[in-house]
Amino acid sequence: MSERFSVALQHLLPKQALTALAGRMAWWQGGAMTTAFIRWFVARYRVDMNEAANSDVASYASFNAFFTRALRPGTRPLADSAFISPVDGAISQIGPIAGDQIFQAKGHAYSSTALLGGDAALAARFNDGLFATIYLSPRDYHRIHMPCDGQLQHMTHVPGSLYSVNPTTARGVPGLFARNERVVCMFDTPLGAMALVLVGATIVGSMATVWHGQVNPPRSGQIRSWDYPQGATSLSQGDEMGRFQLGSTVVLLLQRGALQWNPSLTATIPVRMGQSLLA
Repeated sequence: MSERFSVALQHLLPKQALTALAGRMAWWQGGAMTTAFIRWFVARYRVDMNEAANSDVASYASFNAFFTRALRPGTRPLADSAFISPVDGAISQIGPIAGDQIFQAKGHAYSSTALLGGDAALAARFNDGLFATIYLSPRDYHRIHMPCDGQLQHMTHVPGSLYSVNPTTARGVPGLFARNERVVCMFDTPLGAMALVLVGATIVGSMATVWHGQVNPPRSGQIRSWDYPQGATSLSQGDEMGRFQLGSTVVLLLQRGALQWNPSLTATIPVRMGQSLLA
C-alpha cells in the first residue's frame, strides 16, 4: 500500500467509532478467545514476554490487562542522568523548538500553542526550547514514567482526531500531533517547566494517569482541565505517571537552556525507558 493511499484511507475511516469499538474489545474478557488473540499478538509483534512481571499469557483476563503489563523489577534500570526516556519506543523527531514551531516530518511543523490546546501564554514558556517525540509501537511496553523529578501543576484533556501516529502518517498528515486527541501534563521540575503530552491515535481506547485514573473516555468534545496545588502530586524520576490503553506517542517539551539532547538520537533510533537522552 502506497503512503499516499494509506493516508487518504485514514481521512475516510470512521476513526472515532473504530476507537470506541476497539476500547470495548480490549476490555472484553473472552477466556480462551482472549488468550488466543494475545498469543497471536505476541507472535505477530515479537513481544518479549520474558521481560514481563507476569509472563503467563493465559493469566491475562483481557487484552488491555496484557497490553498494560508491568515489567519485572530491574528490567529497566535508570541511567545516572538528569533526564531519561519516559517510555520504550523509537525517536520520531528530537531537537530544538524553532520559536514556537515543532518539527514533525519533512515539510511539516506545528506550533506549541496548538499542541498545548491553544494556551499561547503557556506555550510561550517553551519558545526556542527543546522537544522530543517518541513513538510507541504495538510491541513496546506501554506504561509512561517520569523522565525527571516533577511537581504536577496542571492537566488538560484536548479532544481531537484519532489518526494513526505511525511514521507514514506523520509524513502525510500536517499538524498530526496537534490535531489528535491528547492529554497535556504540566510539571515544575529542576530543569524548569516540562510538558509531557500523551497523544491518542486510532484504536487507542483510553489514556490514564496515576493521579487521575482513566482520563478518556469520556470524550465530551470539550477541553477539560484540572489544576493541582503545589506539592499535592510529586513524582520522582522513574515513577510511573500514566499508561496508554493501546499504543501511541509521547511529546516532551522543555524550556530553553534546560539541557542538551544526545546528538546520536535521531529519527528511528530506538530508546528504552530509563535510558539517558542527554549528551
